[in-house]
This record gives sequence, structure tokens and C-alpha cells, in this order.
Amino acid sequence: MASALRDWLDKPKAGRGVHLARDDGSWEFREYTALAGAARRTGAALIEEGVAPGDVVCVILPTDFTCIETYYGVWAAGATVCLITPPLFQDGDDYVAHVAAILRQARPVLVVASEELSPLAGRAMAEAGVGGAPWRPRQGDAEAPVQDAGELALLQFTSGSSGAPRGVVVTWENLEANAELIARTAGFEDEDVVSSWLPLYHDMGLIGCFLVPIARQGHLRLMRPDHFIRDPARWVRTFAEAAHTAAPPFAFAYAARRIKPEQLEGVDLSGWRTAIIGAEPIDPHALEVFARMAEPFGFARESFKPAYGMAETTLLVTMDQVRRRPLAVRPDDSSLEFGKPVRVLEEHELGPESVGAKAGWVVGCGTPEEDVPVSIVDDDGRVLGEGFLGEIVVGGASACGGYYAGAEGRSTRFDGGFVFTGDAGFFYRGQLFVLGRMGDSIKVRGRSVYVEDLEAKIAEVSGLGKGRIVVVGVPGAGTKGLALFAETADEGWVSEVREMLRRRLGDEVEVTVVVGSGLIQRTSSGKPRRRYMWELLRAGRMAGARTL
Repeated sequence: MASALRDWLDKPKAGRGVHLARDDGSWEFREYTALAGAARRTGAALIEEGVAPGDVVCVILPTDFTCIETYYGVWAAGATVCLITPPLFQDGDDYVAHVAAILRQARPVLVVASEELSPLAGRAMAEAGVGGAPWRPRQGDAEAPVQDAGELALLQFTSGSSGAPRGVVVTWENLEANAELIARTAGFEDEDVVSSWLPLYHDMGLIGCFLVPIARQGHLRLMRPDHFIRDPARWVRTFAEAAHTAAPPFAFAYAARRIKPEQLEGVDLSGWRTAIIGAEPIDPHALEVFARMAEPFGFARESFKPAYGMAETTLLVTMDQVRRRPLAVRPDDSSLEFGKPVRVLEEHELGPESVGAKAGWVVGCGTPEEDVPVSIVDDDGRVLGEGFLGEIVVGGASACGGYYAGAEGRSTRFDGGFVFTGDAGFFYRGQLFVLGRMGDSIKVRGRSVYVEDLEAKIAEVSGLGKGRIVVVGVPGAGTKGLALFAETADEGWVSEVREMLRRRLGDEVEVTVVVGSGLIQRTSSGKPRRRYMWELLRAGRMAGARTL
């Protein structure tokens, strides 16, 4: 199978390429001509190793030129890429268990790892029953012709902080459709510069900020996440020439907090056209504090492009492509009931009123494109009109067909070419407003944390046992919340559990603890009715419940 996303390997343009951030603050530049040659030589070495079109190759490498060349080397060999994150904050045992869970499902013919990561990769392979040893990246003597590819371009593993990860099958058709959608809605033009620090194993970093600019052979300024954390001003300074980026909302608040005006002295940000914001609920305050910091240097609030997407739809679903200030609304929490109209108490465009607008506020993520149908449905799958709260359902060519190797999702499901996302949302003034997961997970720092994983840890810390604990991700306007239901009268465990959750999730997640007898409602198959329990509590109809 041919693909426009690989065309540049045969027709690389001189003078354009990737600028990779170095640790000393400088940049290293390589033209597409050099990168294409290295990728095809890597492809030759992979083919010599026995990699064939349609095979899965897992790649565990830090963000560097070797990673870029290896990624496209796998594609040159016609194989399917599965990028796995290098270890971040996990200890060795947790990381090995996480990688092993991916390897068990992906069943790769080869696991590529750097020298420093090979010991951990080798342990994970052994734990997963994958034979052989990690393959160190290398190049063959000659450039291999780009091979016909199998059906799948990517395996995108979506995982919480622990538990069994699930690989989304992303076909070439899915990926090409989404790349075109991103380029169209972001307004990418020839020779545009993209700047990113997002990790390549995350869908927004990989597809939106890596594959799209490289396929179009635009200039890419690529940093590692730790570069951004240490010096966010370095990222912002790239927009003296860059036009596009993407990042979660916390990144803009973090940059505003850390950057001093003198660090941007002489920088002109007026050419910064697109700052895509997604991966977690967006609060207007985070955007406004950044805009106030950057405005004296030419940044315009109209450059913010709030977006919604997920791995199961390849990446992007909607983005506000109209050049305007983002719209924020504050719904009445008491009206947030599935299948019912949402009462909007206040609304404003990004500006002075956004200061302090955090919990309770949610930002519009644009109007769907004609080729990406988006609807809101109730619990019975009936399509709801504008203003009603329900589940977000997505169709179109970017909608993926399912999880790899028959894995099952928790709330996201695939049916008839549509992705039932498991996210709660509503339309207002034509824009999609996303409240977040419907009960089984919450988004923290761009990652889904699943309540089943938290329940297991809480049961261990509290000593209550799993059957007496149910955790619900609480959909609220711009908030990240959890409700913990425990069938017990004892409160001695609560402070320790709250501290454990704070360490694991951060201070921004609001935790409601509910104790009592007979609290847990279950389906006929024994599964907890999470959202129903929350609605009972909020309506004051949960007998015997005490909220701590």
C-alpha cells in the first residue's frame, strides 16, 4: 500500500528539515535529504533482520534523530510502528510491567531499543514471552526501496497509569484522513514552521506535531518534554519563526508562571497563527494568563485553537478553525444530566472575564467539519439536539475500527464505523463543548487514569477490599473530579487514601468521599453503575450516604 505520508522518503527536499533541540540550548539541523537516506538505510537493516510488510515493530527510543530515522525506517520496510514511551517517572519494575503488557498485545517481530534502554526492554520482552533480544538501531550499507505497506500504519496504545493497555488500530486511510484534517483546519501552508515539545508516543505529539509537518516537508523545531519543563521560554521563542504548535492547557499556564518578560525581549510573536489546545479539559484562566504574558510581544488570543480528539479517532475530531477568541461557558452543574438540556449560566470570549475562570468553566472546541460527523446521543443511542448533554459519537474516515488483538475498551466502543467515545459533551452556539469522561476515567496531564486501577490501589491502602469500593469519574464543567463510594461506616482510612490520590493525581483533582451501607449499585452482570450512583447522590436520593 502506498501512502502520501511516506512520499517524502522518495522525494526529499533540500534546504528543509528538522531542527532538534540540544541540551546546551542550541539546535542541530538535518535536511530531509539526509533524513530520508538514513531512514531508508535503517529500513534496509530492518529488512535484513527479517521485518516484512505488515509486521509490527515496537520502538523504545528517546526523541532524537535516531528515533526519527528508525520510525521512518520501519515505514520504509512496510511495517507497522508501535512507539512506546521511554521511562519517565515510573520505577524500573512498574515500567517493565507496563511495556510487557504492550508487548503481549502487540506481539512485535522486533523490539527496537537504545543502548541505555535495552536492559529494561529486555526484561519486558522476557516477562511478555517475546523471544530474542532488543535490536539496537543501525543502518544498512545501501538505501532500501520503500516497500509496499500492510493495512496498519500505527498501533497507538492508550493506557491509564496502570492496568492493561489497549492498542488502537490506525490504518493508512485513518492516518491520511486525519493528517489532511489537521493540515486543513490548522491552515498549514507550504514552508510553515511547526514547533513542538510533545512526546512522540502521544497521539497529539506524534501525528499533529511530527507526522503532519514532515509529510508536508515543512520545517520542524522539535524539543523533548524535559527541555520545555526546564526552559519554557525556549519553546515560546521559537515562534519568532514558527506558525503552529499544539499543547495541553497546563503548558500555557506553566509557561506564563515561569517565563519572565526579559526572556522574550526582542521576540516578535505576531506570526504565531495556531496554538492548538487539547488532551485535557480546557479552562479559560490558563489561556488568559498566557495571553497576558505573551501579548506585549505580538501574540493574539485568536491564535488559540481549542480542539477535541482521541486516539480512537486517530487524533483530531474538532478544532475551532475560525479566527476568533475562544468561547467559554459556565453550565449549571445541577443541569448536567444525560439526555437533558444544559443550562448555561454565563458565557464570555477569552479576555478579562477569564481571569479566575477555572472550575465550572469549559471552552468550546469548534464546529465539526462535514467529513467528520459528530453527534450527541443519550443512553439509548438516540441523537440529541443542540444544548442537550450526552455521549459524543464520531464518524468519518479518521474513526478507527477497534482495538488490536480483540482487546476491549472500558467505555469507548466501536460500532458500524462510528466511535462511541465515552466522553460527555453538548453543542452550544454550534460549537462542541466537552466535559470529559462519563464515569470510568479522568484525564490528568493528558493521560486517562482509569477508575478500576484507582479502586485496586484504594482497596489495598484502605484495607476494605475491592468489592466495597467504587470510584466514579465525575463529569463537570472544566473540572477533574472523583467520587469515591465505600461501603463502610469506618473513616479511619480516608486521610491516607486522600494523600495517596493527591500524590498520584495532583492537587487539581477534586475528591468526594461517600461512606455508608448499601451504596453500590450494580448491573445484572455485576458491574458498578458508576454514573447512576453519582446522579443518585447529587439528587439526594442515596439513602444512608454520608459525604466526607
